[in-house]
Amino acid sequence: MFRLTTLLLVTLTGVSLAQPKISREDKLKLDRKKVEAEGFWIYNDLSKGFAEAKKSGKPMLVVLRCVPCVECVKLDDDLVDQDPIIRPLLDKFVCVRVVSTNGLDLSLFQFDTDQSFAVFMLNADGTIYGRFGTRSHRTNWITDVSLPGMAKALQGALDLHGNYPKNKDSLAAKRGPAPLFASPEKYPSLAPKYGPKLAEIGNVFQSCIHCHQIGDAQKTYYRAKKEPIPESVLFPYPHPKTLGLIFNPKEAATLESVVAGSIAEKAGLKAGDVILKLDGQPLVSIADVQWVLHNTSGEGGKLLAQVQRSSKSEEITLTLPAGWRRSGDLSWRSSTWGMRRMATGGILLEDVTEADRTKLGLAKDAMALRAKHVGQFGPHAAAKNAGFLVGDVIVEFDGKTDLTSESAVIVHGVTKLKPGDKVPVTILRGGKKMTLTLPMQE
Repeated sequence: MFRLTTLLLVTLTGVSLAQPKISREDKLKLDRKKVEAEGFWIYNDLSKGFAEAKKSGKPMLVVLRCVPCVECVKLDDDLVDQDPIIRPLLDKFVCVRVVSTNGLDLSLFQFDTDQSFAVFMLNADGTIYGRFGTRSHRTNWITDVSLPGMAKALQGALDLHGNYPKNKDSLAAKRGPAPLFASPEKYPSLAPKYGPKLAEIGNVFQSCIHCHQIGDAQKTYYRAKKEPIPESVLFPYPHPKTLGLIFNPKEAATLESVVAGSIAEKAGLKAGDVILKLDGQPLVSIADVQWVLHNTSGEGGKLLAQVQRSSKSEEITLTLPAGWRRSGDLSWRSSTWGMRRMATGGILLEDVTEADRTKLGLAKDAMALRAKHVGQFGPHAAAKNAGFLVGDVIVEFDGKTDLTSESAVIVHGVTKLKPGDKVPVTILRGGKKMTLTLPMQE
């Protein structure tokens, strides 16, 4: 099911193994050959999976994973398939491996598209029991997922399946609203290039719609219409850390700690609390928490949590202030690169260190973002063509001096500005202040 990265090998065995170089196309073909030869997983055929689940009465386990994406791998297939706890649980599911999103039913399979690994546990009638797969960093996943955590999620889904359909009403909200388009290839920016199926011959990899391309297509859709990109699209699937919730990755939804001064602490949540339900939805993993947060308004509101503390069950209300989503981190997301094209003309920004602020005569709280990289080609070269250079320090953007992070600049660019706008940007270069004009793009 999954390929093992060097990081995981080092973590689990203390042995570092060199990975032979192999093309993405060959990875995809070899992966299919291996999976089909083993015969345990249904390969890239959801219709067959639903039919078998309906016939057998088993729940379905659907894994969405981009095979070629090595740096995004979470768990290794051999470890999962051979794990003495997980393997017996897998036998209780109809297991389907999906390696591309071409033709994927987006009314059913809704997930954080910046991840290349997402798991759905569901009934043959489309009722979702839960999700698994969480990510808060480009490469570091250890604090988010684990084999024990996956086992807890699988068992939780089996428990819900055993009580189905009595619990159907409590599971209804695990499916989201109607998507913008029924499947990825119907998005205007993807339609000219992709079809509803992965190619069987030829360049299979090039025919594949990757998970992150769905998120890119969503943002491009709003941008092309010259509409602000909604916060739920800008900050999708907020990590629980946004509320100060630090979960134990080896459990379903057990708090390892609570950040001091956070929304969670103010609500009264404590380390050791087990969150059984959030907004009325039963939880089998941290990903289920993210699903609830994703569907909670960024304008603020209240979330009711059913918590088990020691042997007692109690209800705790979390109060979310307006703009709570914006404290989330955008930098790890691959879709941020597309938004850099829109808002910064292809500039990758980084915070200026305190020492450099002193040299530049800038206050600690002043806006100071250095151009770490300036795109060189195509639409990502808009800033370069406007005269920006690596090392330039932005101190004012569109007349604002309070955009003190790259995320803040990007959010301003894609919510307050439109393609075609000409934005004045004040920079420091070689100790001198100058103003350049940056064009906003689709």
